Amino acid sequence: MNTAPANDRELVLSRLIDAPRENVYRCWTEPALLKQWFAPKPYETPVVEVDVRLGGSSLIVMRGPDGQDMPNRGVYLEVVPNERLVATDAFTEAWQPSAKPFMTVILTFNQQDGKTLYTARVRHWTVEDRDAHEKMGFHAGWGLCTDQLAALAATI
Repeated sequence: MNTAPANDRELVLSRLIDAPRENVYRCWTEPALLKQWFAPKPYETPVVEVDVRLGGSSLIVMRGPDGQDMPNRGVYLEVVPNERLVATDAFTEAWQPSAKPFMTVILTFNQQDGKTLYTARVRHWTVEDRDAHEKMGFHAGWGLCTDQLAALAATI
């Protein structure tokens, strides 16, 4: 499987997770599980509202150690249970355009010998957005979150 960025606006993270893909998918789609791993520690995720279906909306709030909330709203563009999730922040809820679209996330969960090849492709609207996301610590932050996701998926 090719995990190289498709173009100069994409960031990619791929990992082999020692858990079935159903578990990894559940960690992305069940609010109680998302709250446990979504934000890199010491950040937390106090609010998770997801309607995991085509056109369904999501609200995930990350809270920093200083108490600052960072709400992330989006809409699901594709949902294939246990295989693929595609979501974007270009829309908030009920197909309302967001003020500043930033990215579309394509998650794939491929079964490999009882493990999951998990790939997150993050496509940005501009090269500048991609660069900003990379400077925010995409690889370190999403990597840490993926470690937390993998640890949780192995226990459920």
